[in-house]
Amino acid sequence: MNDTFVIETTDDGAPTLYLPGLDEHYHSTKGALTEARHVYIDMALRARAKPEINLLEIGFGTGLNAWLTLLAAREQGLNIHYTAFELYPLAPEVADRLDYPALTAPQQASLFARLHRCEWDRPVAIDPQFTLLKRHANLTNTPVEGLYDVIYFDAFAPEKQPEMWSEAIFRNLYGHLAPGGILTTYCAKGEIRRRLQHIGFTVERLPGPPHGKREILRATKVTPDSQNIASF
Repeated sequence: MNDTFVIETTDDGAPTLYLPGLDEHYHSTKGALTEARHVYIDMALRARAKPEINLLEIGFGTGLNAWLTLLAAREQGLNIHYTAFELYPLAPEVADRLDYPALTAPQQASLFARLHRCEWDRPVAIDPQFTLLKRHANLTNTPVEGLYDVIYFDAFAPEKQPEMWSEAIFRNLYGHLAPGGILTTYCAKGEIRRRLQHIGFTVERLPGPPHGKREILRATKVTPDSQNIASF
């Protein structure tokens, strides 16, 4: 992937990266921070409502989703085991320039730095309540391991990375989602929704973040022993 980045400021004041070679942004230009909080923290992490959560992210990217999840763990007393697949890691120096802690928790900036500087492919305790396993791997040909309560699906858009949105990928993830588990994504395309439903997910079209996409998707693995999912 083209490694030339341009840092741009989104409408909520948070920075994102733009890839000219792919003509793609890492986050919504309507608000990087607003989108991440809404799609992944509010509609997935908080909706799962468990004190201990195994979480899988598809697309570690800038680390913003992981950062907000770490902060939520500290604020809410959660214990989170966070696994992320990322084939094209950012250099820590690029992440430093984004400086997300300045907008969220300046006093915890060292923890954000650790997210990007910790070793890959082994679990690292970033905080007593947050363990991170970054997998430097291609999800299309690398086995997923473990059982997860929450999946953040944050790959680049289907028209940019179609291989990441295949039925085979979602079927694999469904098999590694615990009963009652949630997958959320910013993408609400009808084709993606039908693909998730065909596999067996119960799919909701939920309101998108303020001033951003009109809808997002939340897919739940509903089985007879599923736990209740909080409504929003």
